[in-house]
Amino acid sequence: MQLQAKLTLFVTLSKMAVAALFILLLPLLVEDIAFKYNDYYLQEQEKKVLKAIRNNGIETYLQGEDTYGSYTMLKEEYISLEPASLHFPNDTIETVKRIVEGDTLTYRVLSHRLHTNGKDYMMEIGRKTTTVSQYNRPLQRMALYVLGALIIITIITDLVFTRYLIKPLGKIIKTRLLHSSFPFKEHAPPVKTTTADFKYLDNSLVELMNQINIAFEKEREFTSNASHELMTPVSILQHKLENLLADGELEGEVQTKIIGMMSTLNRLKKIVHSLLLISRIENEQFPRQDNVQPKALIRQIMEELEHRIEAKNLEVKMELSGAVILRELNQDLIFQMIYNLLNNAIKFNKTNGTIQISDYLTRDTYHLIIQDTGIGMAPDDLENIFHRFRKHAHRNNDGYGLGLSIVKTIAGFHGVLIKVVSTPGQGSTFTLVFNLTPHEVAAR
Repeated sequence: MQLQAKLTLFVTLSKMAVAALFILLLPLLVEDIAFKYNDYYLQEQEKKVLKAIRNNGIETYLQGEDTYGSYTMLKEEYISLEPASLHFPNDTIETVKRIVEGDTLTYRVLSHRLHTNGKDYMMEIGRKTTTVSQYNRPLQRMALYVLGALIIITIITDLVFTRYLIKPLGKIIKTRLLHSSFPFKEHAPPVKTTTADFKYLDNSLVELMNQINIAFEKEREFTSNASHELMTPVSILQHKLENLLADGELEGEVQTKIIGMMSTLNRLKKIVHSLLLISRIENEQFPRQDNVQPKALIRQIMEELEHRIEAKNLEVKMELSGAVILRELNQDLIFQMIYNLLNNAIKFNKTNGTIQISDYLTRDTYHLIIQDTGIGMAPDDLENIFHRFRKHAHRNNDGYGLGLSIVKTIAGFHGVLIKVVSTPGQGSTFTLVFNLTPHEVAAR
């Protein structure tokens, strides 16, 4: 999962967790707020009553009676005045039950000790708790609306800021890694960012690419120079041995040894030529301007390998589309790549075996499949088959371990993907996946 997706998921889940916790606590919070507001309302009512008593006297309420009581029509609120003892606390607010006209009702009651005209009175101002609770649901609904709006705003803000914050990282990945192929010839300009970590990462990647390029160039130069230098003494030795054989005065045993030496030199020349070819491909010394028709190219290869096919009495089955034309390739290198794969399919096949060559197209790729009924390879061997000078553990042959390395190098040069499936004793299947150019895709 990408970093931006992880951050987005974290932001969303964290906001949802906060929202869930708030929703769970909301009834308690709203109830507490409602009761606090009710207590404030009672205190305000108390102030109004006390002000009326100060201005007009307590007789305004008592009117000659010892006590006073008044209720609203629906018994939602009440006020009462009655004589009180000196030990009554000054002010209290509590939830208590009161009997009103035969009904037991629960009120939130403010009690106040009042001293006036030389007497102590207890004043009560009450409000029914159901009246307080009736505001809970609207308050909860309003709080949820506000919470939802805040969460949406904060999520959008966080996502926009997160995207802005990690945008330089995406550019670094895109320019330095995704759209950069080895060897790294050109570097994009430094990514503009104010984040020190991203600057350090960008500079480190550029420096690492430069170091890889330098090491690769040294290795490539050494391979090329060593191969060229080897050719001269090898050619001199070969000419001298040919001259010795041409004299015709050597004994049979000596001639046999010289022929063996020449065979060794020929193998050495082939190795040197293979290394030179790999070096030239890696140096990109070959143009990619040819249009290649796979069916015609494979027929040409099969003609060259016909004698080897007949020697093993192999059956070759071809199911290729003649309409496919691959563009922007090097025909000689593609010839060499397919030739090596077919040559191996013959070399490691069983007598009276089969070679199946087929292809198919997808929307933007062309697949060429070469399948044989040979000795196959073990899973452990598949990891190393494209490495130089690595031979298959179960293949007793005179190869040099460079054939498939050349195939891999040519495939990499053309951006061709190689897939290998093999089973010991049953055979191997090599699939070459060519990416079609936009012109080829449009032509379809």
